[in-house]
Amino acid sequence: MTDPTENTEPSVEQPVTTAKSTKSLYLKKSEERRLLAGHLWVYSNEVDTAKSPLKECQSGDQVQVHSSRGKPIAMACVNPQSLICARVYSFKPGEALTERLIERRIAAALALRNAVYDQPCYRLVHGEGDWLPGVIIDRYGDYLVMQINTAGMQAVEEMLVAVLVRLLKPSGIYLRNSSPFRALEGLPQEDSLAFGEIPDTTTLVENGLNYEIPLKTGQKTGWFYDHRDNRLALQGFCKGKRVLDAYSYLGGWGMNALAGGADQVVAVDSSAAAVEGGQRNAALNGFADRWTGVKGDVAEVLKGLRDNGEQFDVVVLDPPAFIQRAKDKRRGIEKYRSVNSQAAGLLSRGGMLVSGSCSHHLTDAELQRAVLHAGRSRGFGVQVVARGHQGRDHPVHAAIPETEYLKAVFTRMLG
Repeated sequence: MTDPTENTEPSVEQPVTTAKSTKSLYLKKSEERRLLAGHLWVYSNEVDTAKSPLKECQSGDQVQVHSSRGKPIAMACVNPQSLICARVYSFKPGEALTERLIERRIAAALALRNAVYDQPCYRLVHGEGDWLPGVIIDRYGDYLVMQINTAGMQAVEEMLVAVLVRLLKPSGIYLRNSSPFRALEGLPQEDSLAFGEIPDTTTLVENGLNYEIPLKTGQKTGWFYDHRDNRLALQGFCKGKRVLDAYSYLGGWGMNALAGGADQVVAVDSSAAAVEGGQRNAALNGFADRWTGVKGDVAEVLKGLRDNGEQFDVVVLDPPAFIQRAKDKRRGIEKYRSVNSQAAGLLSRGGMLVSGSCSHHLTDAELQRAVLHAGRSRGFGVQVVARGHQGRDHPVHAAIPETEYLKAVFTRMLG
């Protein structure tokens, strides 16, 4: 696959392509403040529907957003079915969402990844963080896996594919368009081949380790690149240690533990395919003799290990999001407390608990409090050694707190 050069992004500003027959969306009084600060979302209750009835818009339409006084603010794609009824793609009034604009966005995203990574294995586009709302693209060498979660970007799917083919010359592009986010946008759940050919599996390189990844049947878009830096940081704490990797998926954390000199890794996941995949990846990296995969509900397995008197020097928890919606937060915090308490109960004194969360609604401070509660419930004093966040291929949009979702806390349990 060929990358564009560093000069792909034009050094001079390109002329704006004006949108044709664009509809207008008027905001209520003072509701433009978030957009003027750089945010990309418009909520349905912020729209003056007397001036601009949402029902007159079609899902995916490009609209010009105006303040209550009529001043053009931005260009957006609208979806009258969604709570987030419009997503800004440009702050240049009148600019159309064209193939040229999409190419500019993807080229800018690619330039960042090329500057940071020496292998073509990363998240290439991270939605709003790369100014392509709802578009997720993961790169696995010659193959791309894309998920489109918004109606506006669904309407320009062919443009997205054309730009990717032109810029990256991939062997194949696969659409993993089955996600709960698409349901919220009223979009169909369907996976399909968008370009070329896609094998069932491929191999990626991360932190010097090799992983066989299922492109069509894996979780989300196949791999979780977001914890890359945190997994690398784990290596420095594992020499000569016995490590438990809970919610292990294909073994990303456990493989880094072994690369850091761990004596043994026990990897637990509820998915048989994930456990088998982890075992294959351990063998691929020459770690098969130090790897044990266990299939089962993580909470039940942790309880069983404790009942059997098992102890570990390092426990890693990387669960799915326990808090999907703000209203679920209290219940979700209890889940984080419970599983962290179980993990702390498996640690030897002086052991390390690495606890992660991909729930945007859970703050760093709340995750730390859950770990502190877990440690105190087992009679430990808790020492914070390091904190981690999402990798550089998951950039945060400075005006959208929701794009900063991932966190990890590295703690020691002391007597």
